[in-house]
Amino acid sequence: MKKAELMLTHAWQTQSPLLGVLAPLSALYGTVSRVRKLLYQSGKLSVYHAPVPVWVIGNITVGGSGKTPLIIALLKHLLAYGVKVAVISRGYGGDAQAMPRLVGPSSQPNEVGDEPCLIVQSLSALGYQVPMAVGANRDAVIELLLDNFSDIQLIISDDGLQHYALHRDEEWIVVDAMRGFGNGKLLPQGFLREPVERLDGATVIYHDKTITQGDKFAMTLKAGELIPLMDSVDTDLKPPQSGSRVHAVSGIGYPARFFATLSDLGYQVVPQPFGDHHDFCYQDLLGLDDLPIITTAKDAVKLRKLAEHSEQINQDKQAMAAIFNNIWVLPVEAVLSDSLIAHIHTLLDKYQLGNRANLDN
Repeated sequence: MKKAELMLTHAWQTQSPLLGVLAPLSALYGTVSRVRKLLYQSGKLSVYHAPVPVWVIGNITVGGSGKTPLIIALLKHLLAYGVKVAVISRGYGGDAQAMPRLVGPSSQPNEVGDEPCLIVQSLSALGYQVPMAVGANRDAVIELLLDNFSDIQLIISDDGLQHYALHRDEEWIVVDAMRGFGNGKLLPQGFLREPVERLDGATVIYHDKTITQGDKFAMTLKAGELIPLMDSVDTDLKPPQSGSRVHAVSGIGYPARFFATLSDLGYQVVPQPFGDHHDFCYQDLLGLDDLPIITTAKDAVKLRKLAEHSEQINQDKQAMAAIFNNIWVLPVEAVLSDSLIAHIHTLLDKYQLGNRANLDN
């Protein structure tokens, strides 16, 4: 993460009074955003209508909210009911010059972005092959998918909530209940992309630490067992146990949640935060060989790629192997509330998607 970005993130987290000097920039940002939205709503700027329903899943805050695990859980649910679903994403961090492009299990984060890699690889590991494509031009991305997969019934847009050039049939906005809306200010004075009023009329999914079943649509993240970053790791090497001191390496949008999760699991956390979508290099890991390293599934996508190309790095190969073999990944799974699952079934009926027999069972 760039130093300025780290400083700004820290200021948001501590609600520093110094943020007040950024108020004029936030006012300008808000004005430009409102005018842009009105131009699309008035028809002065064109909006692309896909030939199949589009559900957009995003957030109004900068940084992680649990959106990617939610999308993976939703896709698993849809695929299990026989829905011919595809996914689109901007592919942030990928090679924009080579987009739009399809994403497959062997795609690399420098080609298509880390989150698309995580989505496709996670589902592939479960036996699901979900069509996905990335690119800033959502029209072209959707057309690429439809040209290659003619049976698509539904498109899930990973983020793109503020991409008003794309018509959407449903909007899901993920709200991190732990983080909230900070000081309620727009960028850069706060971490809001849009005002809180943007939630009106959308389906709001609250990401809580625990789920209280009721009418509120909610999700929580359930941590799994630690797995080694490298498949070739020495089988005699055991994962760090609860109570151990560990380096927590995270390049997600809101690393504090990851650190808190590890603390809740009993680890003594030495935080090592990086910027969202950070492109890891070997130097980032130097000095971290004194303790086991735990990272997120999203970061693991890039760290594995780094490990695979480690022979090209002019460093001590034995020391490098020792570091990579002592990196552990904490997988998380989104658990959906009963009311949210029922809402998904309602939408399947609304858009006549999936296998009715499977749905009834």
